[in-house]
Parts: sequence; structure tokens; C-alpha cells
Amino acid sequence: MVRHEPGESRQIGRRELGEERQRPKFGDDYADIHPCLLIDRFHVSPIGVTSSTLYRILPPMMRAILFDLDGTLLDLDLDGFLARYFTALRGSAAMVPGLGDGADAIAAISRSTQAMFADHPGLTNREVFFSDFLLRTGVDLGVHWGVFEDFYRETFPGLRGDAGPAPGARRVVETALGLGLRVAVATNPIFPRIAVEHRLAWAGLADLPFDAITTYEVMRACKPRPEYFLQTASMLGTSPEECLMVGDDASLDLPASATGMSTWYVGGDLVEADMHGDLDGLSDALPFLGA
Repeated sequence: MVRHEPGESRQIGRRELGEERQRPKFGDDYADIHPCLLIDRFHVSPIGVTSSTLYRILPPMMRAILFDLDGTLLDLDLDGFLARYFTALRGSAAMVPGLGDGADAIAAISRSTQAMFADHPGLTNREVFFSDFLLRTGVDLGVHWGVFEDFYRETFPGLRGDAGPAPGARRVVETALGLGLRVAVATNPIFPRIAVEHRLAWAGLADLPFDAITTYEVMRACKPRPEYFLQTASMLGTSPEECLMVGDDASLDLPASATGMSTWYVGGDLVEADMHGDLDGLSDALPFLGA
């Protein structure tokens, strides 16, 4: 990151993908600054930023960015989606011997999902889920996984409803990739990868080359546990201090700061985060946050 003399002001302006990276000077006229862009400890506001403020708030180098999926990159009515999901899943569960009409299976799935949020060092979330489900039902999901594989391949795509790309989602991911940042889809890893891939397609992002996607097959913790953020940083080949976590859930995403990550909050509440703003604002700011 280029350093400037204390007190020297720098404009943060719009940068489209492919343009030369610049940090133009400005004086007292802020009329042409995008309404993003004063970065302070808690928000982004439409003024400017001094270099001394930048150095106090931001890490010396940002090499990676973690994007939450649901509610951040994907505009999704989560309650409506979950209602459709469990209704459809019950029908598939009923095809597995020993699970009856599927109602008891859905209750067991909910409890086994909660087991993934507990501390379980050395085990993937999938291993914890399968083990807990076996204890509760006597059914080995590994033996019957073909039923659920068919569900995720054939039924799950039809559960989309009104879900679609969040405003600015594709632009911000393309901007991050264009700047050479390593990019993770940092969704809470309680679903198999195929379900995450479908939701990335709903967000219009399935074709982009993400460096990491957190799914229950590979992750050994869930948000907001520090182990989740530490593992994701390791998957990206960075230290936590070199990462920015972007999300809409204050209780799940912002605890990344406990590991040394910076945070960008896209939710509408007044909460403590390093920076607030929408995804377009982040796109504009990213050239000034990295190395």
C-alpha cells in the first residue's frame, strides 16, 4: 500500500474493471466523489479520507476477501426458502427406509444441523452431521445418499422462488478478482457443495473463478466460530489480518474481527463494523483497500 504524508487527503473514486489503478489528489471540492466514501471506524460516508485515517483503520495489506452468500451476494427471502426446502426435503426423506413419512427425519436433520455449530475439532461438518443423524435415527446417510443427491440435483433448483443477484454482487466480485485478490464464498457451511453451487447460479455468479467455497464437506466449523474464519483464511493462503469479511449478518459475519480480519457490513442496522456500505460502494473502495 502506497503511504502518504500524514494529513494528506486522497480521493476514493469510481474505478471500472480494467482501468488503471489511481489515487488522485483532491482538495476541498468533494462534488465528484462517489457517495461511498469516507472510511472511518464504523461507516462509509460521502466525504473523503485522509491517509492517516486509512493507516489507522486498515491493515497494511489486504490480499483476500470473504463474501457471505445469502443476503449478501444473493438476494433471498431466507424464511420462504427454508419453508420450501424442508417441505421438499421431507418428501425425499420419506423414500429412505426407516425414516417413515419424513417428518421425524426433518426433526432429526434440524438437530443434526445444530450439532455442526458445536465445537468438533478435527471433524468436518459433514462427518458431524452424518454421525449425529445416525445416532438419532439409526439411518446411515452415507448408504442412502443417492436419494438426497437426486434431491439436490433435480428438486433443489426449483426452490429458487424470487431469489436473484443482490445489487452490485457481480461487479464487486469481478472487481476483487480483477485486482488480484483471492476471493472466497464464505457461506455458513451447513449445506453440501451442490446446494451452494445452485445458489451461486441464482446469484449469477456460478461462472466466476472463486478461490474457495466453504461447504460442509471441507469445513471443520461454522460461523461465527473463530475456527471457521481461520480455516477459510488458510484455504486462501493468507493470514486473517490480510482478509476482509463482507456480510449482512452482524452475529455471524462480524465476529471475523476476533481473528484479526477487517469487516464490511452490508446490513441496514447500526452495528460495530470496520466499514459499512453497499456492494457498489465496496467495488469503488476496493482499489484503495488492497496492497
